[in-house]
Amino acid sequence: MIKQGTNEVKKSQVLLPVLLSAIAIPVSILLWIMNVVYSNLTPEEDSHYEVISPWRWLVSVLIPIVFAVWGLKRKSLDLTGSILGLAMGFILTLTNYAHLACLMTFFVSSSLATKFRSHKKRKIEADFKEGGQRNWIQVLCNGGMASQLALLYLVDVGCGERPIDFHKDYRSSWISMGILGAFACCNGDTWASEFGTVIGSSDPFLITTRKRVPRGTNGGVSWIGLIMSLLGGLALGISHYLAVLYTVDTALLEHAPSQWPIIIVGAVGGFYGSILDSLIGATLQYSGLNELGQVVEHPGKGIKHICGRQILDNHSVNLLSSIGVALTLPRIANFMWP
Repeated sequence: MIKQGTNEVKKSQVLLPVLLSAIAIPVSILLWIMNVVYSNLTPEEDSHYEVISPWRWLVSVLIPIVFAVWGLKRKSLDLTGSILGLAMGFILTLTNYAHLACLMTFFVSSSLATKFRSHKKRKIEADFKEGGQRNWIQVLCNGGMASQLALLYLVDVGCGERPIDFHKDYRSSWISMGILGAFACCNGDTWASEFGTVIGSSDPFLITTRKRVPRGTNGGVSWIGLIMSLLGGLALGISHYLAVLYTVDTALLEHAPSQWPIIIVGAVGGFYGSILDSLIGATLQYSGLNELGQVVEHPGKGIKHICGRQILDNHSVNLLSSIGVALTLPRIANFMWP
């Protein structure tokens, strides 16, 4: 019986890539045909869009499917989250592989961070979910701003990899740095909360008053958490930088300024996003302590108020923070570039 079960698992592992290819290839070909038909029907004087290659369609369909399946198997996503993540991944991959690199780094690293010392988080968080399964609301609030900017990139710039050059290619550089900022914000905040709450022995302090508060309090920060937010953004900056180096045409890179500031911009985005998230959480999001010593987000009987008002929930705070960083970080990046 055990041997038979093992063989079935092996067969499913072999059939999965075949099934993914069977889905991805016809879908990508269909999209490519639609793209060709649209480009031929549009008058040349009115059209500024290039025909996207079948290979790019295939990659844009296949890679998001792989990550959606991976997220479901590891319980990092539920079914609704995986479906929405699939759509977002398709848009981001189609526009620019550097945007895909940001999405992949955020998704994988934040999923692993959520599982880090989960037994301790279970004691602290009243709404703890095993595996940190993200539903469509969480996926939307974490990746919605980046996906909107990717759609803007698709409409305004098109598909393709470009170096960051605010002087010669301002719009694509601005949008790419905005996408990096949105993901760096979410990743920095995730690393700060997931690592900061279970590393170290001292309680965090409230960012608005510096008063010591229980772990898991919205708006509570620690020095370890702030460092982790910086590293979380740094990871996004490195992935974006490497994607630019290995995917952008060499001739374009030779005539563009140095790309290394992307790494610094990512780190700034992670740190800045964590600070902004904490400020909003400390003031506009309710935090209370129940009788079990767990932090809750809603007032009730036996709940001791810690900070904040019941205006926003955690999802809204994440969305507002990512929007704020995505809209301001490109301006910061413009000043940082040599």
